[in-house]
Amino acid sequence: MDIKGQILSRVYVVLVLLCILPVLVVMRVVHVAFGQGEELRDIGERQANSYQEIPAMRGTILDREGRILAVNTARYDLALDPKMPGFEDVQDEFFDKLSKLTRRPASYFRRRVRERSSPNYVLLERDLDEAQKEEIDEWDIPGVILSPEFGRRYNYGKTGAHVLGHVNTDGRGIAGVEMQYDEYLRGTPGRRAIKRDRLGRIKAFVGGSVVEPVNGESIVLTIDLIRQTILEQELARGVAETQANWGTAIAMDPYTGAILAMANVPTYDPNEPGAYRVEALRNHAVTDQIEPGSTFKIVTAIAALDRGKVSMDERIDTGPGYMEVRGRMLRDSHPLGVATFREILAQSSNIGMHKVAERLEPGVLYKYARDLGFGQMSWVDLPGEVGGRLKKPSEWSATTRSALSRGYEISATPLQILTAYCALANGGLLVHPYIVSERRDVTGRTIWTAPTDSVRRVFKAETARKLLPALEEAVQDGTAKRAQIEGLPIAGKTGTAMKVVGGRYTGAHRASFVGFFPADNPQVAMIVVLDEPKTATFGGTASAPIFQRIASRWIGTFPKLAERLAPTAPLPARAPDVVPSVVGRPGAIAASQLLAVGIAAEQPERPSGIVEKQIPGAGMQVDAATTVKLWAARDTETQKMPDLSGLSARQAAFWLASRGIPYKIEGQGRVVSQSPEAGERPSGLAMIQCR
Repeated sequence: MDIKGQILSRVYVVLVLLCILPVLVVMRVVHVAFGQGEELRDIGERQANSYQEIPAMRGTILDREGRILAVNTARYDLALDPKMPGFEDVQDEFFDKLSKLTRRPASYFRRRVRERSSPNYVLLERDLDEAQKEEIDEWDIPGVILSPEFGRRYNYGKTGAHVLGHVNTDGRGIAGVEMQYDEYLRGTPGRRAIKRDRLGRIKAFVGGSVVEPVNGESIVLTIDLIRQTILEQELARGVAETQANWGTAIAMDPYTGAILAMANVPTYDPNEPGAYRVEALRNHAVTDQIEPGSTFKIVTAIAALDRGKVSMDERIDTGPGYMEVRGRMLRDSHPLGVATFREILAQSSNIGMHKVAERLEPGVLYKYARDLGFGQMSWVDLPGEVGGRLKKPSEWSATTRSALSRGYEISATPLQILTAYCALANGGLLVHPYIVSERRDVTGRTIWTAPTDSVRRVFKAETARKLLPALEEAVQDGTAKRAQIEGLPIAGKTGTAMKVVGGRYTGAHRASFVGFFPADNPQVAMIVVLDEPKTATFGGTASAPIFQRIASRWIGTFPKLAERLAPTAPLPARAPDVVPSVVGRPGAIAASQLLAVGIAAEQPERPSGIVEKQIPGAGMQVDAATTVKLWAARDTETQKMPDLSGLSARQAAFWLASRGIPYKIEGQGRVVSQSPEAGERPSGLAMIQCR
């Protein structure tokens, strides 16, 4: 084929393809329109008609006395559908009212409506409060759309921060109680139908379906705001004075496990958590594992006493204050020589506790430590808790039993240590610590209450009774003298543990004190832990004073304790009252005069008449239960001038005016003279002199 033929062939092919292409397009359009049209229309409708979430109101968090600690503050966005029938008739009135409400010119809102991008939707104002929202609702303007937005508010700032926690930008709890109880607090969002145009812009769908949100439950904490504030203040003061890295303090009800207060230093403001370093957000009370040190010695003591391996009066030789144990030197802070087990515990002798621990089988010491909650979670209702570390007897080295006797080769959280002391305070029962006591629905009805059953009995109540005097002596004349409060028996134990850094013990220490009060009927168990205190190293000099200051200030919040320390004297017996003479006075005034001196009076039948008789009479002595009866003269006799002496000018004027007697009063104060005299009939103007 020549070149001309080749060119023509190609042109024919192109022409054929150009003719076929429109046919294919038409065929596709017909297929889409009639074959898939219904399905695509449904998809388009679903895309145009969608739903907008209506957030639920997050529940409030209250302290045990009902004070609101955390609450959602509702704010509203105001939008408008200006095409809504009826809006055009009231738009001028609407813009004028909105201008007064928001203090923006009405022209501002008219311009926004005029320059809107969507024909059926325009956002007019953001961040309206509840009162403004309610006022707009009352206007009943067609086309108005109010969309709620909620923000979390912590009313007392940093107070209780590590207990409360905080929420993220989506309103979800990410720390503390906010996180632990998020599923109950957040509620269930609602939804409203909306329309979108081809550009995805929202249009109001007036009359569309609306599913109202279900607001979240409120929760009541076991903490008290006043006690929490005191705990935080004194802990912050103690950390500052000792120059510690951080400090934590927890107080519990030893019988129920209710946490009465919990604090950490450094702390943060949950209203703006992003403004603080990560270290300030850490709840050391439940997230940090520490070696208990000497506070753990009560576990050894409990096990030995409960199993009959030692008695409180048994005398044990602690030598010159040091001894070698399997190649390592064990020392006491000061030598005790031969001392009773009670003295060994009160003076915190390492050597004495080592000798007692040697009498216990490894499995026995492990069992008591385990039963007291060490090496496991306490399951407190706060996030981030760690279980601690307690070696099984099969993992023990030659020195483990001796180390355990004084609180080494074991780790626990401050809360777990405190829980063990609660068992000692309540007579041998391990309790479950908890921070939330109730959940309430939106109507305020209690729908759940925290159970307060004990976990298990760890040791006999008799064992606790025997140990108590030693822990009291530790405060009175032992290592914790600075925890004393005059008149209030306190039992407790100090702890000073070397700190492990990089797997090795260093010169740094952690100081702690755990105790409960009053020792004879414990109402509060408390622990104070300081990390690397600089100006005071030991538990007795660093942590015990903080405990003492907190307890001293807490006493006033426990009425029975306050009464015990400062009993109120009975009120003196009331002396008999002497009845004054009210004869000659107007009846109503006479009754009020008797009442003014604390004597009840029975109104006479004729209150406007002059009193001519009273029983008991003037000068008689009567008690508080006595009522004086009054008899007044008939109306004909009431025209006589009464005895006005001693009455106020107002009382005299009232009586004279009520009887129609013309008068003139000179001066102010009480009546000192009158004319006519009492008992005379006025013939003209009565003159009353006051001074």
